[in-house]
Amino acid sequence: MDNKSKLLIEQIYKIGIIPVTTLHDPENDAIALCEALRLGGINVIEITFRADGAQKAIYDIKNRFPDMLVGAGTVVCEEQVRAAQGSGADFIVSPGFDLGVVKCCKKMKIDIFPGCATATDYQAALGCGLEVLKFFPAEQSGGVAKIKALSAPFPNFKIIPTGGISLDNIGDYLSEPSVLACGGSYMVAQKLIEDKKWDKITEFCHMTCEKIKEIRGNG
Repeated sequence: MDNKSKLLIEQIYKIGIIPVTTLHDPENDAIALCEALRLGGINVIEITFRADGAQKAIYDIKNRFPDMLVGAGTVVCEEQVRAAQGSGADFIVSPGFDLGVVKCCKKMKIDIFPGCATATDYQAALGCGLEVLKFFPAEQSGGVAKIKALSAPFPNFKIIPTGGISLDNIGDYLSEPSVLACGGSYMVAQKLIEDKKWDKITEFCHMTCEKIKEIRGNG
């Protein structure tokens, strides 16, 4: 892992949560959403490629907030990797493990956190020299208990559980030593964005940061 990747991982660990969202109207929502997140103490976001506006959203956010960590999520092909990096994305997240996507990211020197939920997935990631994995879908795949079980034969991995994460269970995940941070959408839910509830989003961020500080002492 090079120094750039180490710094990225350190920053993500310190924040403790990666808000995951799909922006359908980046022109009107991207900057306002990130302002709300930053006011709440969270300086990272994952924009999924489930909507056509992902590339523009990433570009606009990085232009407005160069210091904000922006990930491209739900990346499923090499074309999306190139589009995300061209827009300024700091890291790539995929829902599953795809060797072609992983190799493309490594060739382009951009960090990738592939979705992994089985020993077979972990073994494939190990063979590619990866160190950080997205455990997805977290709750449906066995939650903290499964993460603990997989960390026994694969102690070198740091995990980002995503899927079913909430204020009620985030503490359970962050208490597990192998967990780097959690991915969550509860503070950036589509309804909150559609209704422009920026204050509510900031409030959820404050609550999340307090929970993370309580568990980890992150300051």
